[in-house]
Amino acid sequence: MIMDERKYQEEVQEENPVENYFKVRTGKEWMDEAKSIPIRKKLAGDLWFEGENAVLFADSNAGKSILAVQIADSISRGVPLNPLELTADAQKVVYFDFEMESPQFYARYSIDGQNPYPWNRNFIRVEINEDAQCPRGNFTQFICDAIEVVMLRVGAKVGIIDNISFLNDELEKSKAAAPLIKMLKAVKKKNGFSFLILAHTPKRLCTRPITKNDLSGSKQIMNLIDSAFAIGDSRQEINLHYLKQIKSRNAKYLYDKDNVLLCRIIKDSNFLRFEFLGEALEIDHLESSDPMSKEKLVEFIKREYPKGRSARSIAGSSGYSHTTVNRVISDLIREGELKERGSGNVPDVTEFLKVTEVSTVSTSQKMETTAQVENMKCSIPPELQSDKNGN
Repeated sequence: MIMDERKYQEEVQEENPVENYFKVRTGKEWMDEAKSIPIRKKLAGDLWFEGENAVLFADSNAGKSILAVQIADSISRGVPLNPLELTADAQKVVYFDFEMESPQFYARYSIDGQNPYPWNRNFIRVEINEDAQCPRGNFTQFICDAIEVVMLRVGAKVGIIDNISFLNDELEKSKAAAPLIKMLKAVKKKNGFSFLILAHTPKRLCTRPITKNDLSGSKQIMNLIDSAFAIGDSRQEINLHYLKQIKSRNAKYLYDKDNVLLCRIIKDSNFLRFEFLGEALEIDHLESSDPMSKEKLVEFIKREYPKGRSARSIAGSSGYSHTTVNRVISDLIREGELKERGSGNVPDVTEFLKVTEVSTVSTSQKMETTAQVENMKCSIPPELQSDKNGN
């Protein structure tokens, strides 16, 4: 039965009178108690452990849902998502999808509407039932209670919430974020759950590293969660991204600014996923706030263009417009200082070559120096309530 907020607060006060509110132990007693608690197992490497409330945040279209579903699939099968170690056993995972409708989900995990991905029975997806009526009162409390009911009914300990903005659309205000995270924390602690909560970032400058301040409602959320990691967009390629650890209470920081985990979104047959490519410096994947010198740009193009980097990618790293970079590439090719890549080349270079007159002026002299800093159908089948093996 779902209780209203006042009744909920009254019962909490009855269960936790003042004299019992704090647990008081000596240092030795705390050590003895902690020693009896099993070591927390990894759900997604050092990014997320059992018994944790973790947050994954990123800008729109960065691939939050893609990565979250991939992590859920990994846990449901008991197969690690390399290089993210999985030490927990295969188990049920409930994916609360408040973003996509079932046709969109089907399109992501099938081939042109055919040959759908063979999900393990441990993977359970939940949508909002549009025909159900939501009672008046505290909607956030109601949804948290509903999440708890589903988790208990299907026998799952791991849940992923996509995304937190659905539960409270004012999360950019810290005061709105705190009650929600506290509710989820209480549900987690009461039942031994593990939650991965997806969240958006407000608009941020792509010239600076990702920090905890880039999470909506960051101050309150960061204080109340156990761990956080983010997806950043690389300026080197359109589909290139990176993962970065932002907060960790149970592990060391493996993926900080000096070791972000590079990844690319690909679709293998009927499964949309991240492909992990190794580690890198975050600064190498940020836009440049100030343009480099003309001479350095020429050298930079000579080094990076033959590796396959596009004009837009080079522009993002150098602080120049892609039009200027294209012009320099064209001049260097014409002057014999750069070899043309042929088909698949930067789109507008060939076109530029067709209309540019031959000139004896050097590339550095002709360059523009103006900088431009680019920019629940929750329907639970009876078999899910009783089958906990999921095989």
